[in-house]
Amino acid sequence: MIGARRCLAVVLAAGEGTRMRSDTPKVLHRLAGRTMLGHVLGTVAEAGAEAVVVVVGPGRDDVAAEARRAFPGAEIAVQAERLGTAHAVLAARSAIARGYDDVLVLFADVPLVAPDVLRGLRAALADGNGLVALGFDAADPTGYGRLLVRDGALVAIREHKDATEAERAVTLCFAGPMALDGAGALDLLDRVGCDNAQAEYYLTEAVELARADGRRCAALACPELQAMGVNDRAQLAAAEAAVQARLRVAAMRGGTTLQAPDTVFLSHDTSFGRDVTVEPHVVFGPGVRVEDGAVVHAFSHLEGAQVGPRASVGPYARLRPGASLGRDAKVGNFVEVKSADIGAGAKVSHLTYIGDASVGADANIGAGTVTCNYDGYGKFRTTIGEGAFIGSNASLVAPVTIGRGAYVASGSSVTEDVPEDALAIGRARQTTKAGRAKSLRAERAAAKAARQG
Repeated sequence: MIGARRCLAVVLAAGEGTRMRSDTPKVLHRLAGRTMLGHVLGTVAEAGAEAVVVVVGPGRDDVAAEARRAFPGAEIAVQAERLGTAHAVLAARSAIARGYDDVLVLFADVPLVAPDVLRGLRAALADGNGLVALGFDAADPTGYGRLLVRDGALVAIREHKDATEAERAVTLCFAGPMALDGAGALDLLDRVGCDNAQAEYYLTEAVELARADGRRCAALACPELQAMGVNDRAQLAAAEAAVQARLRVAAMRGGTTLQAPDTVFLSHDTSFGRDVTVEPHVVFGPGVRVEDGAVVHAFSHLEGAQVGPRASVGPYARLRPGASLGRDAKVGNFVEVKSADIGAGAKVSHLTYIGDASVGADANIGAGTVTCNYDGYGKFRTTIGEGAFIGSNASLVAPVTIGRGAYVASGSSVTEDVPEDALAIGRARQTTKAGRAKSLRAERAAAKAARQG
C-alpha cells in the first residue's frame, strides 16, 4: 500500500524554454489560469507526495516563488550548470538522503500527467521494483527514447539516435517522469556517467545500472496526451485545449449543463454547484464559485466572483474580483460588477457599473447607473439599502449611502446620503420653450446655406 510509504517529488524546472520566445520562464506559462509548474505540483500533492524539491536554474527567483506558492514548504535547489537530467535530480541530494520510500522525478513542462498515473508509479515501487519509467504508445515515435521491455520487465531506455532498426519499431516511448526506490536512489544516481556525445548525465542510464545491481525495473504506460511536453506556443495551445476538455467533462459529470462545451473556458479552480447552466461563449477566470441552480448567460466573463443559488448573470456581463451575488440576484446585459455585494433578489439588469458597493436585498438598480467610486487617488464605497429603487442614468458619488426603501429619481447625481424611504432628486429643473425648436431649425438651415453659397 502506497499510503504508508513516504514520498518525495523532485520537479525539474530549470529549462530555458527559448522556443517560447518570451520573457516569462517556460514553466510559468499558464494553462487554465494556473502555471505549468503549479499544475505539476498540484498533481504530486494529490498523488501523496509529502515533500517537494523544485530544481531551478540560476537566478530564477520567480520560479522559486511560484513553487513555494503552489506547494507551501517546497524546497528549492539550484542546478548551476545544465549537465543533464540525472545531474539535475542530484541537485536535490540532501532531500533524497533523508530516506524517503518513493522518489518521483517529474518535469515542470510535462503538465498533464494525472494523479492516478503517479499513484500507479508508486504502487509499482511498492510491488518491489527499484525503478519505474512512465511511457506512452506514440502514434509517431520518431525522436523519442524507446522503452525496451522483455518478459514484462524494463531492460533499457534507448535514445532514438542510438536505437537499432528493430528498436526503432518499438512504439512505447519514454514520457520523462520516473519513480525510484528511495533506498537506492542516490547510489544509482551517483553512478550515472557522462560517456556520450553531449557529455551529460542522463537519467535514462539508471535503468541499466539498476538491472546490473539485480534490481527489477518496470514500465508503466499512460495516454499519449498526458505525456505531452510543452516547448513552444503551439504546444502550449494544445495543452490548454487538453486541460479545457478535461475540466469541461468534469463539470458536466458533476451536474453542470454546458450548452456548447467547446465555447466555454474554465479555470483550474472553477467550482460549480448542482444544476448550474452555462450558455455558450462564457469565460471563467480564476476564483469563481457558481452555486446551485444559477444560470450564466452567453458571452459573460467572470473572475474572482461568487454567484449565489439561482442567480442570473448576463448575457454580456462582467463579474470582476470581489463580486458576490446573493440568492436569486440578477446581473443583466452589459453590467460590470467589481468588489461589490449584490443582495438576495436584487436586480442590476442592464448597462450599469457597480463597483466598491453593497446592494441590499430586493433593491432595483436602473439602466445606466454608475457608482462613482474613484476620484483619481482612492476608492470609496456606496451602500444601497434593502428594497431601494435607483432610477435609470443615476450617478451615485461615493462615499454615499442610499437608505432602505429609498428612491432615487432617474438622471440624478447623488452626492449626499439619502435616508430610508426618502426620495432624492439630483438634477436641474427642466425648462420648455414653446416653438423654439422650429426657429432653431430655421436659423441653422439659413446659416448652413450661407456657408455653402
